[in-house]
Amino acid sequence: MQFPRLPEWLTYGAVVAAIVFAALGRRENADAPEAPPPPSREEGALLAPVTAFDRTIIIKAGGGEAGPAMGTAFSIGDKGVWLTARHVVAGCARIALIEAPGRGALARLAPEPAPLSSSVPAASTDLAVLFTEGGAPALPLLRSGGLRIGERSFHPGFPQGGPGETTGRLLGRQTLVLRARGLPGRAPGGRVEHVLAWAEAGRTNGLHGDLSGLSGAPALDSHGDVVGVTIAQAPRRGRIYTTSPEAIRDALLRAHVTPGPAPLSEPITVENYGRVADSLRRDLRVAQVTCVAW
Repeated sequence: MQFPRLPEWLTYGAVVAAIVFAALGRRENADAPEAPPPPSREEGALLAPVTAFDRTIIIKAGGGEAGPAMGTAFSIGDKGVWLTARHVVAGCARIALIEAPGRGALARLAPEPAPLSSSVPAASTDLAVLFTEGGAPALPLLRSGGLRIGERSFHPGFPQGGPGETTGRLLGRQTLVLRARGLPGRAPGGRVEHVLAWAEAGRTNGLHGDLSGLSGAPALDSHGDVVGVTIAQAPRRGRIYTTSPEAIRDALLRAHVTPGPAPLSEPITVENYGRVADSLRRDLRVAQVTCVAW
């Protein structure tokens, strides 16, 4: 039995196809993987670095010239190292962290030496490092990754002198001209700072008006890491202003402080941030700070 003879063009075509497939099979495939999906509206783009084009606003922080200053501080070392806003304690002869009604622990203010990096100029950050005898478990500083526009923050502290908290969404960087009593290194129009601006998105039920007393509170991300220190508020704009993570790192370096080991924090959400804030205050990881006369 004879098979029909195939046309020559079909034979040559099969041979050429075999050669082409063999050549393609040996070619290196160095294609890049697919691009990641664009960030969600909530997540937003990565926060850009400080630039000369950041929007500038003027804020008056702290109370009037009379009366004791009160604010919030939080632990960054279990042996008695704390962070707060410098305008809260500037000019205080005695500083105390309130442990219970009528009882407090005296704190010593670290001096403000020259900066160790060019990213945060001297006398440009409203941050103060405090030392006490003994302390509370430390809050973890931002450990990895960058901030994203739209990211949520949580601010536990003592607004209006009582326990309370707020939450916000990151808008971006701004340049703040801070007018507050007792601040060293003030420019003629106020003290210039590069800050993070957050849009207030919620607060403790029943808390109305300004947030005086929240200055110095930690700004926590959803992992419970400190991403900034609360330093000012613009009530009409619905804005909260904090220092940046870079400013915190520089302030600790200038004070020769190494943050202590911090336990893992529980995730923070809009459903539980009030309970988490109460727990931080109860454990004195977030405490009220004030000038005292005794």
